[in-house]
Amino acid sequence: MAQRATTIAFDVMGGDHGPAEVVRGAALLSLEAPHIHALLVGDGQVIEEALASTRHHGERISVHHAPSFVAMHEKPAAALADKPDASVVVAARLVADGEADALVSCGNTGAGVLAAARTFQLLRGVRRAALASVYPTRTGHGEKQDPFSLILDVGANVDATADDLVTFAVMGSAYARIISKNPQPTVALLSNGTEAMKGPPRVVEANQKLAQHPGVRFVGNIEGVDIPKGTADVVVTDGFVGNVCLKMLEGVSETVVELARYAYASRLRWRVGLWMLASGLNQLKELTDWQQYGGAPVLGFDRLFIKAHGRSHARAVANAGKVAAKAVSSNLAQAIQAGLG
Repeated sequence: MAQRATTIAFDVMGGDHGPAEVVRGAALLSLEAPHIHALLVGDGQVIEEALASTRHHGERISVHHAPSFVAMHEKPAAALADKPDASVVVAARLVADGEADALVSCGNTGAGVLAAARTFQLLRGVRRAALASVYPTRTGHGEKQDPFSLILDVGANVDATADDLVTFAVMGSAYARIISKNPQPTVALLSNGTEAMKGPPRVVEANQKLAQHPGVRFVGNIEGVDIPKGTADVVVTDGFVGNVCLKMLEGVSETVVELARYAYASRLRWRVGLWMLASGLNQLKELTDWQQYGGAPVLGFDRLFIKAHGRSHARAVANAGKVAAKAVSSNLAQAIQAGLG
């Protein structure tokens, strides 16, 4: 029996590099993934013009016009109030109505999460959805020894209760099982000490609840220093702390690259050393580059939303579509619901 095509709705208009780059990503996806149909949502004329100059498989791409979009600098609530037919809202409606199976957007994160919250339904037992993200680690995880772990929440919620943290743990564990093919992912709480009683009351309470949770392989608390080591497959925290951690990790990565450039330009012996390391550094970059793994899932809704990085180029957009399709075909929402009971 032929595999049913999975339709991914792409919010074409919101990325840093403009609609053409998202269209190129969807075009690339159409050539590489015969089981995925790309539904491009945005200014129809702009999309058609971009498609006309991009090699693609026409039967695997369709266009749905949306008259407006939310820019990166706009405040989400005000923008959605002023633009009820913005591309991200229209794309979310198409998913909610069953015309597409998942949503991918490179645009304004807050607008995307708000559009999903207003259009999708929370799973039973989920009070707040969470934005999850992967980050590079020293050790590998899962069947393919992926060199990254998952952290959530990284920005959908400023605060979280103990029950929210437990829910995040269940959702993150399900995502790691499906996407990284990790049958028993380890889950840890981020705190200021590894002892069970360390941290604010909500973290202490969540620790006690997770220690008794039958569906989560809980390994206790970890500290910030453990994040890049890959001590756990899934790290759970509230959105404020998670977002700070994620931005710090991105900043450290960019700083290391700048220092390497400075060293290359400054000293011959450093230049020789960096040249010798070049192949290894390129391989590491390929393994840990966010463009390789698509984007950050918003977990907790009955429908899937993958938030791709604003700076995504075509390859990252295509990979976001592949990750979304994999999560849909693996029944991620049902797996999360089963874990929540």
